[in-house]
Amino acid sequence: MSDDVPVTAAPGDLRSEDTPDRAGRPSDRPWTALWVSALALPPLALLAAASWSGRWVRPGADDWCFLPVVRDDGVTGLVGKFYFDDNGRVANALMVGAYAKFQVAGHQWFPLVSGALVLAVLWAVAVLALRRAGLRTPHGLPLLLAAMTTALFLFVTPNTYKTFFWPAASVSHTLPPVLACAALIPLLLARTRRGRALALAVAALMGAFLATLSEETAIVVVMVLLTVLLLSGRVVPAPGRGFVRRWCAAGTAGTAAGAVVLITSPGSMRRRERFGAETTSLLAPDSLAASLRAFAEITVTVVTTWQYVGAVAAGVLLGLLCRRADGTTPRPPAHRPLLTAAGALVLLVSGYLCTVIAYPVFGDRVSDPSANRLWNDYLLLYVILLVGAGALLGLALRRHTRRTAPAKAVCAALCVLVCVGPAVALSNLDSAMRDRAEKWDAQDRRLREGEAAGRRVLPYERLVISNMLEPFSQGGRSYWPGGCVADLYGLDRVTDGVAGHNFQKMSDDHMTITEDS
Repeated sequence: MSDDVPVTAAPGDLRSEDTPDRAGRPSDRPWTALWVSALALPPLALLAAASWSGRWVRPGADDWCFLPVVRDDGVTGLVGKFYFDDNGRVANALMVGAYAKFQVAGHQWFPLVSGALVLAVLWAVAVLALRRAGLRTPHGLPLLLAAMTTALFLFVTPNTYKTFFWPAASVSHTLPPVLACAALIPLLLARTRRGRALALAVAALMGAFLATLSEETAIVVVMVLLTVLLLSGRVVPAPGRGFVRRWCAAGTAGTAAGAVVLITSPGSMRRRERFGAETTSLLAPDSLAASLRAFAEITVTVVTTWQYVGAVAAGVLLGLLCRRADGTTPRPPAHRPLLTAAGALVLLVSGYLCTVIAYPVFGDRVSDPSANRLWNDYLLLYVILLVGAGALLGLALRRHTRRTAPAKAVCAALCVLVCVGPAVALSNLDSAMRDRAEKWDAQDRRLREGEAAGRRVLPYERLVISNMLEPFSQGGRSYWPGGCVADLYGLDRVTDGVAGHNFQKMSDDHMTITEDS
């Protein structure tokens, strides 16, 4: 691995910010670009393998209830059901309807489409952000940043199935923060008055969309926007400060407008009535204290998941390899302590608030690793902040270290090593999903043939994976979503079949998930 750090600087000033590349050569020499691009292959392979495993996804839990509604009433019927009856999340209904419209095939294609969307958005943001900052990097480094962030966000979790493969959970908690990042693209591209107007409109519309898609992500978005607004006077250059402030204000206003639509919807009011006192206890001292304990448990779980060091490693490589347009080394940000403290504070406060609004409904299960989909709304922010912290560390190493080749070698090794555990976990999960898919397809044929023969009541075998709810869970006491299963197949009722199948699988390299009956 080559070391392009100059060694001609005077003692005591080993990393002058204005030192050009050795012999005036750019930092993206062919060899550097080659090994940096190669480092993107392991996380890209994880994404490709997981997308291929999507062919084994079959409906479960809430999916059973979405499918008959979309089949009979279309996507607009599902939007109406969400707005008037369920929860008021009209944007959520639109996205659920987009895949449920294709029934089982929609579930199978969802991982591929959503995975490609996550990678494309993060890649575009990385490229445009670096360009806007006036930084030049080796070819392949923005792809490495996007691929590593995608892999860590989607696959280094206590429950990969609910994060990536279960469309309903992905729509509610995995994709929303990615869509929030997508709103940055018009901002980073804005150069003209028309471009800035478009960026403001997108910020407002995306805020409204996210508020009716995921309340938790909306909280994270508002916290980030308010923080940028407060710090803009110190961290944003004067020429663009006014536009950035207007953009933050537009996003916050759009999110507030969407929240009003959500809260005043008949579906949201019915949901509050349905949960009764649980939702009214949101700000009760006992609930706030329990939420704090739960968030502390979540924090310990996330911080002790060592694979997230891959985000730091990728960020360090960015700090070590980036150059300004004139070939000189960029100066570290002047307000590093302020930026670091603000990022940590936003993450902690938004994560706690997300836990507060989820706790009345989920109780102590909110911190259970099997329910980690509820963490994803702020987990992407965590990974991105780790990349940023790594970039600051890389810039510091360039200033105080004569040779950076050892640091590059360590970071490259970490980028590969963090992908090993998720690769093994995905292989085990693929086997479990395949077994379930085969039994699901056989039962699907049996139920359809029974209905065609005039049967009105048929037995249903539980096919549980990753603690997904199935009819007759909790030892047979819970019928939900049995009524939705019966509606899908045109039956009056399904009854508890034989004992049910226990698809034990490894969700990641440190947790085993089993049936929750």
